[in-house]
Amino acid sequence: MRNLLNLFKKSPLWDFAGGIHPPENKTQSNGSPLRALPLPPRFIIPLKQHIGHEGEIRVSVGDHVLRGEPLTFGSGRMLPVHAPTSGTVYAIAPHMTAHPSGLAEMAVFITPDGEDRWCERETLADYRSVERSELVRKVFDAGIAGLGGAGFPTATKLRGGLRGVKTLIINAAECEPYITADDRLMQDCAAEVLEGSRILGWILQSETILLGIEDNKPEAIAALRQALGDARDITLRVIPTKYPSGGAKQLTKILTGKEVPHGGRSADIGVLMQNVGTAYAVKRAVMDGEPLTERVVTLTGDAVSQPGNVWGRLGTPVSHLLSHAGFSPSPKQMVIMGGPLMGFTLPNLDVPMVKITNCLLAPSLSEMGQEEEEKGCIRCSACADACPAGLLPQQLYWFSQGGDHDKARAYHIDDCIECGACAWVCPSNIPLVQYYRQEKAEIRAIDIEAARTAEAKARFEARQQRLEKEKLAREAKHQQAKRAVSAQNSDAIQAALARVKAKQAAAGEEIVVQAGAEPDNAAIIAQRAARKAEARARQAEQQAETQPVTRQIDDPRKAAVEAAIARAKAKKAEQKPDAAAATPDAEPVDPRKAAVEAAIARAKAKKAEQQPDTAAVTPDAEPVDPRKAAVEAAIARAKAKKAEQQPGAAAATPDAEPVDPRKAAVEAAIARAKAKKAEQQPGAAAATPDAEPVDPRKAAVEAAIARAKAKKAEQQADSAAATPDAEPVDPRKAAVEAAIARAKAKKAALQSENNPEPDAPSDATATAEELDPRKAAIAAAIARAKARKAQQTEAQEE
Repeated sequence: MRNLLNLFKKSPLWDFAGGIHPPENKTQSNGSPLRALPLPPRFIIPLKQHIGHEGEIRVSVGDHVLRGEPLTFGSGRMLPVHAPTSGTVYAIAPHMTAHPSGLAEMAVFITPDGEDRWCERETLADYRSVERSELVRKVFDAGIAGLGGAGFPTATKLRGGLRGVKTLIINAAECEPYITADDRLMQDCAAEVLEGSRILGWILQSETILLGIEDNKPEAIAALRQALGDARDITLRVIPTKYPSGGAKQLTKILTGKEVPHGGRSADIGVLMQNVGTAYAVKRAVMDGEPLTERVVTLTGDAVSQPGNVWGRLGTPVSHLLSHAGFSPSPKQMVIMGGPLMGFTLPNLDVPMVKITNCLLAPSLSEMGQEEEEKGCIRCSACADACPAGLLPQQLYWFSQGGDHDKARAYHIDDCIECGACAWVCPSNIPLVQYYRQEKAEIRAIDIEAARTAEAKARFEARQQRLEKEKLAREAKHQQAKRAVSAQNSDAIQAALARVKAKQAAAGEEIVVQAGAEPDNAAIIAQRAARKAEARARQAEQQAETQPVTRQIDDPRKAAVEAAIARAKAKKAEQKPDAAAATPDAEPVDPRKAAVEAAIARAKAKKAEQQPDTAAVTPDAEPVDPRKAAVEAAIARAKAKKAEQQPGAAAATPDAEPVDPRKAAVEAAIARAKAKKAEQQPGAAAATPDAEPVDPRKAAVEAAIARAKAKKAEQQADSAAATPDAEPVDPRKAAVEAAIARAKAKKAALQSENNPEPDAPSDATATAEELDPRKAAIAAAIARAKARKAQQTEAQEE
């Protein structure tokens, strides 16, 4: 009855699916105690010996270092590495490392000085008196990584399990064939292994500490039980021998019955696992102050004469270790780092041992057997039956071989622990683990590239947002500055308007500007048009003096008429306020009506221009005598000058009829239309054969007489101002007469060009009775002067 109760008190054990039972071959090396080896002639310490990035180098070539002195800085998952002995750094360069690829990585080369002196060490007798975070820091500074083969940083693993870990499992299964490093360590150093386990349990504050060991290690089991004694803080659990029971997920299932979820960690179910060698290294780091500089390595295989377990310094070349085990290589000798199922063949014996090196296997040719050719998969499902992770190895093989990464992910290739059980049972000799490793590496590379792409996209989007914000800020600043400038301009415009109003108010004038309306610039525009017309007239006069009419680009007479009209409009626009003030009863001029009337006049003039043959079909039309036209033009100029010089005449005659500006504008438009019509009737004189021909000499004489009369009239203007009874000159009549005179002069000039004498001689004999264009231009200029004076008189009377 008591035995039955004891059986129920024992914790139950569970089993996992799959697994194999290969030959163990452990007795070759676990029978001899641990031994130390002499120092090699040089050490090669790779900077990266764990999962994570390499640390930053803190030594230089030529530096002398002591054992335990850090060679790199550590941060996060970047563990520091330490000098395995005292000596001198003679090189820092890439070197081939312990990896299936055989690629080179950065390493520090040290020449030992033979003294093997330690650096300063800090011991700690009572670890429970120190904060748990301080203990984790000590573990990190010691550079301890998982010594079971994974190489995961122990401090990082402990930080992740500081809360929520109820069960700490110490993995002492060591299930892979040939490897006996943990077995020998537990036999020789059982007390230190248990003390390291207690330190880990204290850091994690776990409720239970389970130490799982396979039943094929009776010596180690006995040593642990002796070291435990009556202590009940650590539970020793002996499990059946089965490969791969030492896997983290498999041992967790055996000891607790819990399964780690897909994609999760053991800490998710309240379990954390550490290796026996890791527990020993934690004890040495926390209590003795020694960083990780050495570990136990199994040297075994039929190619070595002295198999066993040794203390191997990190960075020791593999060739040095094997040479002290009686290694005698064959012609096609291979050396495997790790076990026969999960290990890999070394590319060179000059590679150094690292933190995860637990075994160096040097088998003979007969021990490894003949290499068999890989064959096609027969879908026997033996691999699926042996898989401890419950995967479908044959499907993963097809996906890995075909590069179907998505399907490989869907079939959970990441859950493969690469134990090699599938390859062991495969009848086709397919190296399945190698295919899975390559596929995992490719998927990892794809994930890294995807992460970089996502980061680049995030940086690009952040940059775009920043640029958009800067653009909006610039636009807002620009709009603000624009509004400020607009306000300043508005203030300047209002100030300018105020100054103009003040000036005109000081001059006795009144300006009415509606709110929001722009000032009337009609007068300024008219003045500008007058100046342009005068410039064209002057250019035409210069052409008239030097070139005949037929060769002139612009008709000087027409340009003179347009200039006079423009000047009259400008003066009239300027003098409208005075006229309105002087004639309160006069009807104001509507600018819109004036514009309409001017447009009608222009239309009539254009219509007259398009009817050049009207006079030719009218034989009864009265012919125009150019000599009489010139005389009348001279008389009109004289009268205009006289009117300009009698400014007080209209003022002395109060009964004089006021001038209506609208009528004056209409009459001016009619005069312009008649002038254009007269210019476009070249055939009128031709239809009148009885017309008397024009003698140019007589015309010149008459023009001179007209100029003399005009001067005389100007000289009589002063005397007329002193005679109040003198008859006043009507400026409107004078302006009309001047326009008629100009029209007649133009008509005469055109008739002289279009009606030459049939029997007239050449230009060499100037006896022909034809009109001289220069004289006609002179007559036109005189008529313009009269018109200008007449306009000035009209403005003064208004």
